[in-house]
Amino acid sequence: MAVSAALRAAITRAQNADQHSEPVFSPLRGLGRGRLTPIDLLGQSLSTIAPATGMVFIALWMITYSPGYVGLAAIAATTSAVFLVAFCITQFTRRLAAAGSLYSFVFQGSGIRATLTAGAALVLGYLGISVSVFSQAVPSLLDTIAIVGPDVRGTAATVITTVAIALAVAWIAVRGVRFATRAILVVEACSLILIVVVMLATHSDTTTAVALPNPSLSAVPFLAMLTVLSMAGFESSAFFGPEAKRPLISVTRTVLISPIICGVLFVFAAWAAMTGHGATIVGAYFEGTASGASAEVVLAVKIGMTCSWFASTLGCAQAGSRLLYSMGIERVLPAPLARVHRRFRTPYVAVLAFVAVSAAGVFIYSDTVRDDSGSFDGVVETALVCAYTLVAFASWKFLRRIGEHTSLTRICTVSVSVAGAGLLVYIVLDGAVHGMWALPIAALAVAVSGTVWSSLLRRARPESLLMVGAFDSVETADLLPGAGTLLIDGDGRRRLVPDRGTSERDSPEHGR
Repeated sequence: MAVSAALRAAITRAQNADQHSEPVFSPLRGLGRGRLTPIDLLGQSLSTIAPATGMVFIALWMITYSPGYVGLAAIAATTSAVFLVAFCITQFTRRLAAAGSLYSFVFQGSGIRATLTAGAALVLGYLGISVSVFSQAVPSLLDTIAIVGPDVRGTAATVITTVAIALAVAWIAVRGVRFATRAILVVEACSLILIVVVMLATHSDTTTAVALPNPSLSAVPFLAMLTVLSMAGFESSAFFGPEAKRPLISVTRTVLISPIICGVLFVFAAWAAMTGHGATIVGAYFEGTASGASAEVVLAVKIGMTCSWFASTLGCAQAGSRLLYSMGIERVLPAPLARVHRRFRTPYVAVLAFVAVSAAGVFIYSDTVRDDSGSFDGVVETALVCAYTLVAFASWKFLRRIGEHTSLTRICTVSVSVAGAGLLVYIVLDGAVHGMWALPIAALAVAVSGTVWSSLLRRARPESLLMVGAFDSVETADLLPGAGTLLIDGDGRRRLVPDRGTSERDSPEHGR
């Protein structure tokens, strides 16, 4: 009888539902909902990380500075720490989907100033990664062309290649995520297979002759920071929550799986370098046939690495554009960034803006920064560590606010928050001791960015402060007929109210 009463009540509510109320939409609906599969999300994360390039550089530093098993342990420990960061992030991804990723998550646990600070750190971090990998993609492509054809390396060729890569990245990113991530996942998988096979099949005790600057940090802390930088973007699938199918499940799994996959590959690369299996591939990439590697191996390695650099550039553009789009929706950045392509449902203005700034950054990097790449990488690492620390602390506050803390979440969130804060202090002090003043300046700039940004918004666009933290929310179309009417109250919150014509006696609970 109770079931029958419930069915009759549902039918009555459906018949009496108010069909003339103004529909309520998600603020992020312009991106197109429920389009991306778990494979697409994994492709996005791996394209941003580009583990193939990380493996080669970790092998290079392991060979050059010979930290031994201590270095191997540092890489493994850093991977575990990144996994703990991922665990903190999933406390949000399993509850909401947001195109702003960590930026939007921090708002759920901390205030507006902390949120804007995280946003500034993410913009700096992702632009820094994009400039770094973009600047590597250009010479790598020119080197590859020189192997199979004429040597066209030079200033004019560099400019033309940079523009061509920027246009290709922008075109693919505007066309849509699914095409890009699936194609890149195949390419990255081929690159990884190639590197693993070459490492296992070759053995050489010859060290590389590549001239490398001494890092400001000692070898072990430097390897840890290099691992963090190499894993940067592991959480980029969270930017695509509003576009994913079953986002609370698929995004969460991808965020957890990505650092594990990359960590295993990085530990393998470190082991290969220690045991003499990494010298051949390192020499092939950095020295070409002069290292003793065959022309075929050099060409294959160059092609694989070039594809990985390009994939990482594209992954950063796709993730960074979603961050700018979310900020445009909230009006904390210019509103045109929120414009979406009518056909492809991608934030094309944000894509073009991100790629244009990255391309401009490549020219600046090549002319002024390349000789001091350690400081540049340190600034990027500082921004990323700041963002990860803020989201860990926000997850602790968020879970406490909603009353869903467990012993495990308390330990993880507090540990990551304390470790992140300690690492930031270490970076700042070490940079000051070694005269790398860019690091403490960057840390200070990120620290005050939220306060300055919120003050400017309060004067120029105070209404934007009420829109911070936008995430994909329920729409009128998501409700079953007769379930009620979705309204937005005076505080901007969504409320489900009973439809007109539905009385208390229509409720299945009536008469119990």
